[in-house]
Amino acid sequence: MTEAPLLSVRGLAKHYQTRGATLKILQDISFDIAKGEVVGLVGESGSGKTTIGRSVLRLIEPSAGAVVFDGADLTKLSGGEMRRRRPRMQYIFQDPYASLSPRMTIGEILTEGLKIQGIGSRAERLERARKALEQVELPPDAINRYAHEFSGGQRQRIGIARALTLAPDFIVADEPVSALDVSIQAQVVNLLRDLQQRLGLTMLFISHDLAVVEYICDRVIVLYLGRIMEIATSEDLYTRPQHPYTQALMSAIPSPDPDAARTREILKGDIPSPANPRAAASSAPAAPRYSMHVPRPCRNSAKSRRVTSRPASGTTSDSPIRQAAARRPPRPRPAARPSIEPSTDCHSGDLLSRKNMIFSIIFFRRTERVQERLPSPSARP
Repeated sequence: MTEAPLLSVRGLAKHYQTRGATLKILQDISFDIAKGEVVGLVGESGSGKTTIGRSVLRLIEPSAGAVVFDGADLTKLSGGEMRRRRPRMQYIFQDPYASLSPRMTIGEILTEGLKIQGIGSRAERLERARKALEQVELPPDAINRYAHEFSGGQRQRIGIARALTLAPDFIVADEPVSALDVSIQAQVVNLLRDLQQRLGLTMLFISHDLAVVEYICDRVIVLYLGRIMEIATSEDLYTRPQHPYTQALMSAIPSPDPDAARTREILKGDIPSPANPRAAASSAPAAPRYSMHVPRPCRNSAKSRRVTSRPASGTTSDSPIRQAAARRPPRPRPAARPSIEPSTDCHSGDLLSRKNMIFSIIFFRRTERVQERLPSPSARP
């Protein structure tokens, strides 16, 4: 008999209502995580990875779907019942700087969850905090210091220790190494892997670093625009990706061999807006590669400019204003002024070039006004 998964997500959805539009951040998300398994969640920025992690733990309320943790549907639990289950589910935040309070000592940060849950006395809570610091390879005397006294990697270790103080069964690690240097990333990833194997943790590992995901995860979920594109084991996904979007992601992984033959599949454009998901994200694996993204036209491109014209004289129109405008003689064109034409490409310097153009036009106009006020050379004494 197959063992039931520790976490089972079915039909999870998250929508936000805005003026005139519904942002469908997540749509029909379904997956399982077995006990002791590490599942990776990868995708572009804005694809909904963090929203999944927070919806699973009900840090934000999902719009639809079911999240079954150890046989209980978390979406149907009351506040008190959910609070009693919180110690078994913990979250490691992405930013090690913003996730730690600068006004609290490390001991207060680590024991806050224990205090809320009413676990142990003050001395027992401090002892558990010291053991958690030892697990993440930090000295016990760090318990009396503040967050600003530590580096970024040490702060992330403190965030991991905070999650371990409650002895959880399931952890959501939301890009725990993305804000760290490469050398520190390896230390934190190795630490997470050792803790998972030693404590038997079940983990949902969110990241956009495909190399890190391959190293630490048993299975990988590929996400695009709030939908799951592919779920496979790490070995199958990195050697035989099936979906074209997954194949494009795999081709972006740098190779340590500079002479190795590679075929890079470049996705053009930006990820579409959830308010109008025009890309065929749920297409079959045989769909064309470029269907994953919809190119965004450049604002300076001639094709993206709207061309409007007045109705010609003699044509009929329902609006009397348009008829009067058609009979009006054309306005004389002003004299040409010095200007700087904006670039027609779509590079990141377009904004700076437009600002320079505006400042130049303002400068020349002010110069002309000053010259008009000055007397001519022949009139000067």
